[in-house]
Amino acid sequence: MRARSACAIARARQPRPELRDETSTDASTRKPLSLLRFAGVVPWAMVAVPPLGPSKHAVALATWQHLPLRVRAAVPLSDDELFELSQVNRDLRIERTADGEIWVMPPTGGETGRRNSALIAQLDRWSELDSSGVSFDSSTGFILPNGAERSPDAAWVTRTRWQALSAEDRARFPPICPDFVVELRSRTDELGNLRAKMEEYRGCGARLGWLIDPVERRVHIYRPGTEVETLDAPATVTGDPVLRGFVLDLRRVW
Repeated sequence: MRARSACAIARARQPRPELRDETSTDASTRKPLSLLRFAGVVPWAMVAVPPLGPSKHAVALATWQHLPLRVRAAVPLSDDELFELSQVNRDLRIERTADGEIWVMPPTGGETGRRNSALIAQLDRWSELDSSGVSFDSSTGFILPNGAERSPDAAWVTRTRWQALSAEDRARFPPICPDFVVELRSRTDELGNLRAKMEEYRGCGARLGWLIDPVERRVHIYRPGTEVETLDAPATVTGDPVLRGFVLDLRRVW
């Protein structure tokens, strides 16, 4: 698979609810997002989407069989507003595409959580011993150079790049593309969407990416300027040369 042009993104192929401005377009009249929340978001439910724009926006309701839910605000969210929205909806995983679409995803299931825990534990242990960078779990959102906000299942950033960010940037969604990212497929994830996200990471500067697919027992490896490498049911996968000496034991992930 060839790398797409810089920061290619996954685009929704299904109908999506829209948040439309029924009155003013004056962004200065927005409600504080701390007062807003995705109310009662559960599978097989009527999902209440908060007014992500001027204060007089009507709340949009969308009938959705299951999450993920995809919506678009009439007035795009700033990075700070997106962070605030995520903070008041901590039980949900919220991402933003490069063209401003908001993706709302449910918490992971037990098996995916177990696998992700095994992955993070190994990466964090290596990172602490190596000390050349900082590791992150799936709860961390990153603002990519194309304007998207993504939360990979695991990530790593060199310490030099991390420390170059301001303390304020490090405390919110860091405006940086990780050097290394991992996406872990669950049974409900569409493989095509995950592949598109991996191309997005690569196009935005990631030097190494792993798409781990327990469903098909494969690992797809993404590096800049090369074809995607696919490993069938490997017992381990190495992070060299980006993560020198890191070897992920996949027996704990499968």
